[in-house]
Formats: sequence, structure tokens, C-alpha cells
Amino acid sequence: MGSHEVLRRVFGYDSFRGAQSEIVEHVIAGGDALVLMPTGGGKSLCYQIPALVRDGVGVVISPLIALMQDQVDAMRDLGVRAGFLNSTQYPDERSLVEAEFLAGELDLLYLAPERLRVEQTARLLERGRIALFAIDEAHCVAQWGHDFRPDYLALSHLHERWPDVPRIALTATATKATHAEIAERLGLGSAKHFVASFDRPNIQYRIVPKNEPRKQLLELLRNEHQGDAGIVYCLSRNSVEKTAEFLNQNGVRALPYHAGLDSGTRARNQAQFLREEGLVMVATIAFGMGIDKPDVRFVAHLDLPKSVEGYYQETGRAGRDGLPSTAWLAYGLQDVVQQRKMIDDSDGDQQHRRRQIAHLEAMLALCETVECRRVQLLNYFGQDGEPCGNCDTCLNPPETWDGTVPAQKVLSTVYRLRSERRQKFGAGQTIDILLGRKTAKVIQFDHDALSVFGIGTELNESGWRGVVRQLLAQGLLAVEGEFSTLALTPASEEVLYRGRRVLLRREAERAAKVRAAKPKKGEPVDLPAEAAPVFERLRAWRATQAKEQGVPAYVIFHDATLRQIAATGPSTLAELGGVTGVGENKLAKYGQQILDTLAS
Repeated sequence: MGSHEVLRRVFGYDSFRGAQSEIVEHVIAGGDALVLMPTGGGKSLCYQIPALVRDGVGVVISPLIALMQDQVDAMRDLGVRAGFLNSTQYPDERSLVEAEFLAGELDLLYLAPERLRVEQTARLLERGRIALFAIDEAHCVAQWGHDFRPDYLALSHLHERWPDVPRIALTATATKATHAEIAERLGLGSAKHFVASFDRPNIQYRIVPKNEPRKQLLELLRNEHQGDAGIVYCLSRNSVEKTAEFLNQNGVRALPYHAGLDSGTRARNQAQFLREEGLVMVATIAFGMGIDKPDVRFVAHLDLPKSVEGYYQETGRAGRDGLPSTAWLAYGLQDVVQQRKMIDDSDGDQQHRRRQIAHLEAMLALCETVECRRVQLLNYFGQDGEPCGNCDTCLNPPETWDGTVPAQKVLSTVYRLRSERRQKFGAGQTIDILLGRKTAKVIQFDHDALSVFGIGTELNESGWRGVVRQLLAQGLLAVEGEFSTLALTPASEEVLYRGRRVLLRREAERAAKVRAAKPKKGEPVDLPAEAAPVFERLRAWRATQAKEQGVPAYVIFHDATLRQIAATGPSTLAELGGVTGVGENKLAKYGQQILDTLAS
């Protein structure tokens, strides 16, 4: 079969999207490829279809051990012969997969990268026929990236051992620097590079000032995402536990996920999130890579991500089905202070710390921008964009104001504390001094005698925290030491003594008006009134099938496919076979059941 026939018969799609066709034909012809494509952009098809068209087995190298069973189940449900080898298997399970590989009874073999470092695995591969090597999550090879995996460094030897086997490396995120690092470390300098647009128009990006973030999150879920599946990211394990507990106490079903939980609990929680409708996963960034759940309607961050790449990767787990979704971040002064301190305390040399600071500064620039968030994101990845009309800064454009005088007041206070008193204090004491508060600490250190005491009554505490936060973001103020005290920078002098103007972002008085993104063509969102109960019957049927088979519901069919079935009401198998996402194997396996459900 040719690639288009495989696309239709196996996967149930009429046409390729974007650069998919060019990538697929290039790999089928034996060419190496490096593919940068956003989450939900259809990366998997770029190696799955060539593996089915070329002779031999497609070997997929993926770090996602916990998800391999689901990946294999999804392929088998399409009629694709798939298996995996990783450390979770018993010897007899491994032996069976190895025998299937050698007998040519597999189309796809999923491998964890550490398996390739075992000589026994390499010898096994040499005894079979390999169609291609697919290196998924290829950004894991970038040494100072957000998901570095040391085992990926060994993958550069694939071409030396199997010089005639094409390689395709794929990632959902990479700056130009990371892109170059991937190509260098995997020996893909002569490969053809395919870079798709990083725009995810169905995701609405929103960043709000942090003020009791758990309550803010709960308000978001109750007002906009009642009963939806979503992911909430927190920086610490303790915050994950407390946030999950808070949500459950307030009627939102939530599960925790972090490295402090035993592997069995993590696996159970992940499986439950994938298999059940409307669950919220509260997690550290240890969770989420490779999650194929298409109906994640929101991703919320309660702490500032360490980099724009990490933020983009994590928010990209929302809306894989192309339907409207929300990326929401609560961000405050303490986030900036905490991240700066983590960098100061981190391992690695000065170059590594400089790189971390650059990542943080880019993230702060995204948070503080008065321009379109989507344009800022695309620019970070070296791509152009137009204002989207669907992020908070487009829907409720923030104002800038001349904050030069307030900036000078903050910097003067820090200067007097450090230079005149030889004292170091954080933002809280600085703000108390500006507001003229005679707290116990102010009185203890005689700070009410300072000339700057009480000179900042034009702003309230929240306003001053915003000023300090933005001065930190602009590099006009720094934090240092174990207790995160404030310090001046060389740029501070330009504001204090050389007339440098400081423009600040005015905090929004009201939340951005929410407006749904436009769905992709061919994916109905608002069902006709008479089709809504049909859709719910189809979902109930799908849930029963998924439970019986022990697989996530999306392995059976995506919501978008069920919506189209409900809206069009096919009455024959031939009509059902024309629905996007219904391939030959699924039509044969589920077709009559769907027609019976429609007729009930």
C-alpha cells in the first residue's frame, strides 16, 4: 500500500496535514529527517506510516516507559502489529516480543533508550529487518534542555551500526539552539529538517497576577471548566499534595503525581487520569510528556515554569483534539525570587547558570509583555505571528505606565539599607518601609528613621509587589543569598542617577474576557440540540468498551470522531466509514455496535 492508502485504510483520514506528506515520502524513500512539530500536530503519523509502507519493523525509541502499553494498545486497535521492550516486562513477555520481531510479525517495536545500551538488544535488532528508527521526544538529547535524558546521547551511534536504515527524530518544542543541538548530538546534520508552525490557535493563553492561587484556580474550574479533564502543574511535591487535597475538598476530582510517590501509585494515578472522564491531575513537571489524552481542556500552572520551552511543552498537552482549551498561569513576585534563588543554588558551572538565567528572563518577558502572548511565544521559537485576538493581552490589552519614580523609590530604599545600614532585606521589609508601616521589625531595626520611610503611600502593597516583580524581571533589581534579599544591579544606577525611564505594565483591574478559539475545520463543537444526547450515548458506549478492554477511551475513538458521528447520523457501515478517524479495522471492529447505538 502507498502512504495515502495507509492513511485512509488504517487511520481513517482522507488527507495529510501540513508537511506530513512530504516528511512521510522522504522517510519512505530512505531519507533521514529531523521534525519539529507542535503537540497535536500529527508527529506520530510521520513515522508510523513509513514503518507500514517500508519493508521491516519500525523501531520507535521513546523515554515513555509508563505509556508504552497504551501506545501499543492504540496501534493494535487500528490493526497495526505492535509490541514493546522495556524494563517493566517479565522475561517470558520479553521473549515473546523478541520472537515476533525476528519472525517479521511486528510493524512497530517500541524501545526505551536504555535498552539500546544493552548489547543483547543491539544483537537482536541486527538479526531482524528494520524499516526505520524513530527517535521520539528528541529534545531529551539536549544537555541543558528541560527534559534531558542521558541515555539519549548513545543514540548517535545508530547510524554507525545501521548506516542504511533511515532515522527520523521528532520533538514538539525546540528553539534554534536546541534544534541545532539535537542535530549535532544525534548525527543528523545532513538530515532534511522540517519545522512546522508552533502556533496552537485553539489554546487560549492567560497569565494572571497571583493572589491566593488555589482559590483562583478553583474559580477558573467552576466558571469555565466544570467537569473537564485538565492538568495543574506545581513546583513542589508539597504543593501538589495540598492542591489536590484542596480541589477534592471543593468538589473537583483530583489526583496527585510527583516523584515522591511510589511507582505503583504514580502508575495507578496516571492510568486513572487517562481512562476516566473529567479528572484533574495535579503534578510536578515529572508528569505529562507523551500523554496522548486528546481531551485535556486546560493546563494550569500555579508556579512559574523555568523556561519558555518547558511552558510551551506543558501547555501543549491541552487541546490535542484541536478543540478550544485554556493555558492558565498564576504568577507573582515570589515566583521570581524563588526561581532566582534556585538558579543561585543549582549545580553546574557559571555557563550553566547563565543559561538558566536566560531561560528565566525569557519566561519573565512572556509574563510581563503588553503585546500578544502568542506572538511572543512564536518569536521565541524563531517564527513570526500576528496578534491572535484569543489571549488575555489581546482580549484585554494591558496599559503601560511611567514607573520611573516608584522604581527610584524602591531602588533608593534598597540602597540605603545596604549602603548606609549595611543591612540586607527582602521585598516585604522594603515595602513596609515605603508604606510607612511601623511593624515590629521596622521598629527593631530603627527603619522608621530612614529618609525613605513612608514615601510610597501612592501605591498599596499589591502595587508595590508588582513594581518590585517587574524591576526583577527587567534586571533593574536582583535577589541574592540564602534569604533572597534584594540587591542593586549595574542597571539600577542608570535609573537612580542617569535618567533612565522605567515603563511598567499596569495590573489588569478585571480578568480577561474569555472567548472560545475557533475549532478546526471539520471538527464540530456546538452540536445540534438533537445530536447532543446521541453524542452522550456514544460516549457511554465508548466508556464501556474502554473499561472492558482496559484501555483509555481515546484509544477507541476521539471525541471529535464521536461528535461527527452524532452530528451526521450515518445509517450504514459505508457511511460510517466516511467519518474522519474511522479506519478499516475500527469499522470492522466497532461499526455495527455504533450503528446499533445510534438506532437505540
